[in-house]
Amino acid sequence: MKFYQETLTLPSYSRGFHLITEQIVNNFKEIRNIEQGMLQIFLKHTSAGLTINENADPDVRKDFETFIRDLIPDTYPHFIHTAEGPDDMPAHIKTAFFGNTLTIPITQGKLNLGTWQGIYLCEFRNRGGNRKLVMSAYGK
Repeated sequence: MKFYQETLTLPSYSRGFHLITEQIVNNFKEIRNIEQGMLQIFLKHTSAGLTINENADPDVRKDFETFIRDLIPDTYPHFIHTAEGPDDMPAHIKTAFFGNTLTIPITQGKLNLGTWQGIYLCEFRNRGGNRKLVMSAYGK
C-alpha cells in the first residue's frame, strides 16, 4: 500500500464555481504512482466547498452560482452571525450543502473521473482569499 499526502494552496478566486482539476493533478504528481486507489481531497475552510460536475461548458458554473445565490441570498434577514459581512453566514450554509470533502478513484495513475466531470472549488465569499486543500492518495 502506498500513501501520499500534499497540501495545495489555491490562489484567491472570485465568488463562483471554478474548475481546479488540473491544479490538483499538476501539483500532486504522486497520483501517477498508484495503479488502483483513492484520492481524498479535504478543503480546510468553512465558507467554500467542493463538488464534481460538468467540466466543458462554463455556463454550467454560471448557472450554479445564479441558483445558489437565489437559494441562499446574502440578504436573508434572519441571520444573526453577521460580524464578518453579509456574505459570511450564507457561505457557511452553502458549504454545509456542498461539503468540503471529495473522494475520487485512481486507476492506472489517473483520476478516474467521467468524460465530462471536473473538480470545482465553490467560492462562496466575495473575497475568500487563498484556500488550502489537503490531498491524500492511497492504493497499490
